[in-house]
Amino acid sequence: MTDKQPPAQQPAPLTYRAAGVDIDAGNRLVERIKPAVKKTMRPEVLGGLGGFGALVEVPVDRYTRPVLVSGADGVGTKLKLAQTYQRHASIGIDLVAMCVNDVLVQGAEPLYFLDYFACGKLDIDTAATVIEGIAKGCELAGCALVGGETAEMPDMYAPGDYDLAGFCVGVAEKAELIDGSKVASGDLIIGLDSAGAHSNGYSLIRRILDRVDDPGAVRIGDQSLLDLLMAPTRIYVPAVLELLKFHKINAMAHITGGGLSENIIRVVPEPLAIEIDLSSWQMPPLFNWLAQTGQVPDDDMRRTFNLGIGFTLLVNPASAAALLARLKDCGEQARVIGRVVDGSAGTERVRYIA
Repeated sequence: MTDKQPPAQQPAPLTYRAAGVDIDAGNRLVERIKPAVKKTMRPEVLGGLGGFGALVEVPVDRYTRPVLVSGADGVGTKLKLAQTYQRHASIGIDLVAMCVNDVLVQGAEPLYFLDYFACGKLDIDTAATVIEGIAKGCELAGCALVGGETAEMPDMYAPGDYDLAGFCVGVAEKAELIDGSKVASGDLIIGLDSAGAHSNGYSLIRRILDRVDDPGAVRIGDQSLLDLLMAPTRIYVPAVLELLKFHKINAMAHITGGGLSENIIRVVPEPLAIEIDLSSWQMPPLFNWLAQTGQVPDDDMRRTFNLGIGFTLLVNPASAAALLARLKDCGEQARVIGRVVDGSAGTERVRYIA
């Protein structure tokens, strides 16, 4: 008598959904965010979401020799706090701000923005909240959210994790580009208030939080620590573009990674140096708390954080008072925080005075 072998079991058919990618969920996300995206449109945009490429006209009617100015950025490990504490609503504003403020430095008007959202498994509610924040940031900056990419990549990210990147294009008149070449000794440095740590230094911040039993319970004054840390990066575009209609600015700097010590000097030609007067503004309590809790040295604080100054303008002293008055009319809190001075080879180009 011969034993009969059972038939070999065939593997179940595989689908893209079974592999971890849900195309239908991605389509539902696009439909959900369309109303928010529509609010960001500009007349230069041709068509809507869904194409293989976004079409945007260069506004040649307003520019004689238009120059396109582009920038790309992310929000660093602030994303980890957003995910840990479920603070997804404003992280998209951070993403836009980091890009448009950089483009603004050269005097460009942001035209359009694209985002990249990557995750292991798409959660429509979370993704929609983040992208609606991106749309809000674009509204604040006056640029159109013309498209992007939502990537669902199983096994690349832990459950609940996602990553963000942004790309912005602006336009400026070639003859009016701001590149720092007109900076001169004696120019004043005007500092515009930040809204906190913005989107820089969060790897250090997260290590400082490790020293606290319950970060969610910490209060600094009448605000929670988490509210202060998750406050979105300020968007300076409307105020500065309004300023440029009436005033000459010799250089600008967005205070991001590298803090006050490394960003302003980037737009100052050698051998000029800068002096920053630390007594000219009151450092927000958040930074005092970070310095004390983490026992962070002064030099590290200055090279890591904006310390309450998110954007700077370098201007001729004769125009400073008028510039400050117009900034106030635009709703900005600003003050003179330093000046450009003569430097020489081998000397420190960034000096702090109290």
